[in-house]
Amino acid sequence: MRHSLLPIVLRYVDQVARSGSVQGAAKELHVAASAVHRQVLQLEDELGVALFERLPRGMRLTSAGDAVVTLARRWRHDERRLVEDIRQMQGVFQGRVRMMAMDSHATSVLPALVARLGEAHPRISLDIEIASTDEAVAALVAGKAEVVAGFNLHPRRELLPLWQAALPLGCVVAPGHPLAGLETVSLQEVSAHPIALQSKALLIRRYLEAHYDWLFNDSRARVETNSLQLVKMLARQGRHVALTSELDAAPELLSGTLCFVPVRDPRAEPQTVAVAIHAGKPPGPLVKTVATVLAECIADCLAQVRSTGDLSAAGPPQGAERPPGGPRTQ
Repeated sequence: MRHSLLPIVLRYVDQVARSGSVQGAAKELHVAASAVHRQVLQLEDELGVALFERLPRGMRLTSAGDAVVTLARRWRHDERRLVEDIRQMQGVFQGRVRMMAMDSHATSVLPALVARLGEAHPRISLDIEIASTDEAVAALVAGKAEVVAGFNLHPRRELLPLWQAALPLGCVVAPGHPLAGLETVSLQEVSAHPIALQSKALLIRRYLEAHYDWLFNDSRARVETNSLQLVKMLARQGRHVALTSELDAAPELLSGTLCFVPVRDPRAEPQTVAVAIHAGKPPGPLVKTVATVLAECIADCLAQVRSTGDLSAAGPPQGAERPPGGPRTQ
């Protein structure tokens, strides 16, 4: 779109905020610095408040200026959505979707998502950020993400889960580990071995501490890290046990370098994985398409992992059916 629908004064104020000076903004906008300065002064006069602090080495937003810039960027985002909707009305399925996913999705689900969308909808672009569940939900609520794939999403009015699947709690171990041949395992049996723990930033760790705090009172040597890759590498070396889900270790389970053994403790509630959007913002066709294909990829990944071994002790994969709505994307 050659011409923006955003009022010129808001574009100028936004660029001054980004550049830190009138001169820098004028250079980026390819206009005279006097034109930028005049627009900023006129808006400040109309609002009766300063939008910038004039500093020796540039300009810094005031609280009022920050509110104006937030409005400008929201309008700019809405303008992009409008253009995308118009293009879709014209039969051009094109645009960008911002999404957030978990670390474990990076080596299993996300490559499949990119491949499927690239084949079926080559004009859909993705902005993908890896984050914790807490960070992903915060980004969705703040409007910084449009689709979220996360673990253990707690109900809240801003969240609208489009698809969800249960993930039985279990441990992953190397094929030669003493626990590898068991159909199920108790947490007492797990605690007899060194454990590779995920950090408290992750919900599964907080769940374990809330329900099985005795696991963390043992003085037995253990490793704690915020790196899922390191947790899985330690398990692959054959000595450590990692408490996690099938989805976290999907590539290793499919390749046979790790085995998943369900925990049989009746109090061990299944974890969940879900695809969600903002409940207060009706999704457009692009967001719906990405969310549907993302749910398909997670469901297919779980089905592949569960077909590699007998996981009957974990119960049926509740919620792992193919998501309704939208075409099957190969």
